[in-house]
Amino acid sequence: MLSEGDLTALIITLKLAGVTTLILLLIGTPLAWWLSRSQWRFKFLIEAVIALPLVLPPTVLGFYLLIALGPHGPIGGLMEAMGGRPLAFTFTGLVIGSVFYSLPFVVQPLHNAFSAIGIRPMEVAATLGASPLDRFFTVAIPLARSGFLTAAVLGFAHTVGEFGVVLMIGGNIPGETQVLSIAIYDHVEVLEYGQAHWLSGGLLILSFLMLLTVYGLNRRFSMVKP
Repeated sequence: MLSEGDLTALIITLKLAGVTTLILLLIGTPLAWWLSRSQWRFKFLIEAVIALPLVLPPTVLGFYLLIALGPHGPIGGLMEAMGGRPLAFTFTGLVIGSVFYSLPFVVQPLHNAFSAIGIRPMEVAATLGASPLDRFFTVAIPLARSGFLTAAVLGFAHTVGEFGVVLMIGGNIPGETQVLSIAIYDHVEVLEYGQAHWLSGGLLILSFLMLLTVYGLNRRFSMVKP
């Protein structure tokens, strides 16, 4: 069974994944829309930066974020000068690191969904007098609903499974920055395989169910004409 510490780690993990996913959707939606519509010749530079976490070792990203968020870094130093505390080894620091690390898992599905819409539906809406903002909310977003579903699920699931980045930025502070992936590692380290099985099995089932939801609903959306 799960201990009190494991339940706390579960709550922190779900809270981190939920907050991160919400922020990523707010940031990723306009960014993906711009990428799908922009004709800027150097757009590939932005795309490369967004995709960087896909190939960069998590500990490398976590290390540089730790430097930036620490007391001697630009962000952490600024926070300290303003009377706050550095963001390293805090829940807020975990959120910042998770947003950077999971960004491509949200932006790329949205980018693909927006690109698949094409320009014809937007042109038709424009001829009917819809403003650019109206076209975005009433045409683009409904047509890209499968992309939003995929982006939300992948962003959430990827954040739940993080290890290297959150360990570097948040450390392993029980009740504050200890997430499930780190709790599993702690159990294995002291040969508590039973506890590790409970946590790992739960994450395995959760990940599988989330993927089933994505594939099932995307299949349903593809069979329904907009």
